[in-house]
Amino acid sequence: MTKQERTLEAVRILKEHYPDALCSLVYDEPYQLMIAVRLSAQCTDARVNIVTKPLFQKYTSLEAFANADLAELEIDVKPCGFYKMKAKSIKEACQRLLTVYHGVLPDTMEELLTLPGVGRKTANLLLGDVYHKPAVVIVDTHFMRITKRLGLTTETEPPKIETDLRKLLPPEESSAFCHRIVLFGRDICRARKPQCGICPMREFCPSCT
Repeated sequence: MTKQERTLEAVRILKEHYPDALCSLVYDEPYQLMIAVRLSAQCTDARVNIVTKPLFQKYTSLEAFANADLAELEIDVKPCGFYKMKAKSIKEACQRLLTVYHGVLPDTMEELLTLPGVGRKTANLLLGDVYHKPAVVIVDTHFMRITKRLGLTTETEPPKIETDLRKLLPPEESSAFCHRIVLFGRDICRARKPQCGICPMREFCPSCT
């Protein structure tokens, strides 16, 4: 089985097992997703959702975040860890959205990367979930682990993994596939103890034991 064949089969199987491929972060506005993804670094999505519920009730607009007292914002996001750095980048990103982009989240990789705290992973997620752009590849720890186990890449650096998988994934399936990989990684293909015995891809996964 070639890499391309394994990729297409993985897309098909994960679509069957996880038909609703949605980001697990809860948000109403595009800028809120940007903030939630920033908070999710080194933190679970479940905890982020707990933190953002009162956070978005307190800061009800982009302007509210941009004008927030930094020390107070740090306290508000502290449960997500690395709170000083996260609060600073959230405030600065919101300020830049207002001053440079008139309050509208950009729809290009190049512009998104100019926002403080936004890297390629966040930018790809925003492009896929907010603007439904094709061919976006969101490389998180689940994606890195599972694509390597499936033999779809041998790279260890996210940008190179992104490049490899963009060549293999159907553009229209990329974003949803990335979300499904996360769900699959939590349920079955876990980091420490993958559940190979119940894996729906065990017949063609080269790492299946």
